[in-house]
Amino acid sequence: MNSTRKKWFGLLFISLAVAMIIVDATIVNVAIPSIIDDIGITSTQVQWVQESYTLVFAALLLVFGSLADRHGRKRLLILGIAVFGAASIFAALAPNGELLILARVLQGVGGAMVLPTTLSIINTGFAGRERGIAFAVWGATIGGTVALGPLLGGWLTEYYSWRWAFGINIPLGLIIIIGLLATVSDHRDPSAQGRIDFGGAIISVFASASLVFGLIEGRTYGWWAVNPANTFTIGSWEWPFAVSVVPLSFTVTVISVVLFIVRARRRERLGQASFLSLSLFTIPSFRNGNVAALIVSLGEFGILLAIPLWLQNVAGYGALETGFVLLALAIGSFVASGLSSGLLKVMSPLVIVRIGLLLEFVGVLALGIGLAATSTWVLLAPCLFIYGLGVGLATAQLTGVILVDVPKQLSGQASGTQSTARQIGSALGIAVLGTVLFTVSSTSFATTLDQQFSSIPSSARSQLVTTLDRSAGAAIPALRAQDPSVGVAAADAFTAGTQWSAYVGSAFLIFGFAATFRLHPQRPEGSDAEVAKDPATES
Repeated sequence: MNSTRKKWFGLLFISLAVAMIIVDATIVNVAIPSIIDDIGITSTQVQWVQESYTLVFAALLLVFGSLADRHGRKRLLILGIAVFGAASIFAALAPNGELLILARVLQGVGGAMVLPTTLSIINTGFAGRERGIAFAVWGATIGGTVALGPLLGGWLTEYYSWRWAFGINIPLGLIIIIGLLATVSDHRDPSAQGRIDFGGAIISVFASASLVFGLIEGRTYGWWAVNPANTFTIGSWEWPFAVSVVPLSFTVTVISVVLFIVRARRRERLGQASFLSLSLFTIPSFRNGNVAALIVSLGEFGILLAIPLWLQNVAGYGALETGFVLLALAIGSFVASGLSSGLLKVMSPLVIVRIGLLLEFVGVLALGIGLAATSTWVLLAPCLFIYGLGVGLATAQLTGVILVDVPKQLSGQASGTQSTARQIGSALGIAVLGTVLFTVSSTSFATTLDQQFSSIPSSARSQLVTTLDRSAGAAIPALRAQDPSVGVAAADAFTAGTQWSAYVGSAFLIFGFAATFRLHPQRPEGSDAEVAKDPATES
């Protein structure tokens, strides 16, 4: 096998590695009801089964991106897949909630090893137009597998067992490791050797973990005052203060970020290596690109919180049927991967990013405008296809634009940074759009009950609103069975919340589109030259 063919086969196994860790972030959502029935986990444990993976994953991206530069990208990638596979065995065999949560934490560690390392390998292994095509495949893989997760999870759960939602990672991981060993060359940079800045690494973990925790848990535990319905607990210990744990979490974030920057500047003045080179942020395309990526991620995946809930609770689709509807997004994303190769011949990656973001905007806005409680997959599928097409075009090429001017010896750090920016944007998007979804749903339902069902006692109306909110819409079928007119009102209210989530998501996408006009990559297309040591001369 010649080196060119070997490189593209290597991209196939890199993409499979990305698919495995991204699918696992969504595949569990549809398996949760079966997990509850089988091992009897509590509502609190349900949250941690879903969120511990994301939290650990986001917290460690920077750490492993930096370690990949020092110790070899292929080596860390294979180690990450091995850790992820071992944790999947642990999860598949978990007899209780505590061990399942621990397995999800370990999966987050493995996933954090994989994602920035795959980006770094692509950034250093491909050049010019080939780099754009490789990033297109990488981005389409992310966009497609976000939608494939619920489909795969629904199929495995419905026809086999929820344990296979984890067990499928074991044979897949073995295939990926064998493929990587055969096709991918290892890369490490001599200039990145030396003592590891462990202090900086620890501070970065605190900064990332506390920020993502606050964004994910703000609605659950209260953004400021404690939410009496959901008090923060660890084992038998309960949070004792009137102020929520979330403001404390954000305070830790601010302190950690300030401490990290001050410490990094001091080490660089003394000629010591810092955990994250602050010189990366003097590169305009990297600095501005991360801002754009964070804003885009706010609208890009936050809407995927609302759509599966609406499909199952309002449209009445099962887990597998929901997965089939979301397949339209995956198809659009994979079609975009094929289109990118041709588009790169006639336009720059930055133009493709903008086209992709406009397509995302159109798809999400159309979904919001057209959605009604009586809508079916006939409306949703075209909107999701257009949205997926945009994700496939924008996600990958934006990554390429962010990294194009980054010196190769800093690829791992840069990849970890941009992956962290996306994860933070995604978490913030879920927090914001989730708040919009449930606030609008509750307010709309309460208003309808007050206006049209005044014969129902006030306390009962309040209880109905609380039930809709706390169940995230899952109570709608039961409400329909008890009183069809109240059930219709609840479905209409949840639809209104989903619509407003789409409107807010589309607004974020337009802001992200505007932010791309601050991007001016210095490296000419097709060049593989290193950027200047101090790129701050251009803003």
